[in-house]
Amino acid sequence: MNGKVWLVGAGPGDPGLMTVKGLACLRNAQAVVYDRLVNPVLLEEAPPACEFHDVGKEANCHPIPQPQINQILIDCARRGLRVVRLKGGDPFVFGRGSEEAQALREAGIACEVIPGITSAIGGLAAAGIPVTHRDHASSFHVVTGHLRAGNQPQEWHKLAALPGTLVVLMGMAQLREICAALIDGGKPALTPSAVVMHASTPLQQVVSAPLARLADASEAAGFHAPALIVVGKVVSLREVLAFDGPK
Repeated sequence: MNGKVWLVGAGPGDPGLMTVKGLACLRNAQAVVYDRLVNPVLLEEAPPACEFHDVGKEANCHPIPQPQINQILIDCARRGLRVVRLKGGDPFVFGRGSEEAQALREAGIACEVIPGITSAIGGLAAAGIPVTHRDHASSFHVVTGHLRAGNQPQEWHKLAALPGTLVVLMGMAQLREICAALIDGGKPALTPSAVVMHASTPLQQVVSAPLARLADASEAAGFHAPALIVVGKVVSLREVLAFDGPK
């Protein structure tokens, strides 16, 4: 008989932010297929006899292509194993979890999704930045800065016109272009903005600046991926809400 695959969100980086249900699945796994952004501490929660498959990707470096990852999941399940596909953040928030779930369904493999805390919310909260606030933002929008090759680029001028908070994942390689495009689209140059690197981990760093100067401030601080970009009035609340004190 086939086994089963659980697509589990590991959260934004802090291992304590993984869900109770996700942790229970991990502790009962016979195979774990994990991403680069998964905190290594979580792997220690798997049983000693568990087998591990590192399928981590970096920007412009995919040593194990997505179809091969799908096949690893299918092969492990067909061996009758309990398989945990451990993904950073939430499996369905720019994590290609839906593609993996589709492949498993087509192969006749049982699959269950266990949501995780996306960095777009949990990572910003760890930096003292709420995505909404009654006085500053009644909505938030999460977009990716890295689209599949061949797809149309993000329409930053339309995003610039939206009210509320804008959160950009996987956008560090284009930070300067994103900031310029938002300003060209009408977003005020003085809009409070920030970059959060290694969100919710002991390595977390934050740089805040008006939108027009965010790219310069980020480069001066030596920031790089993985990092979150956030644009909106809620960034100004960091001075009050940051866990590590005013910044």
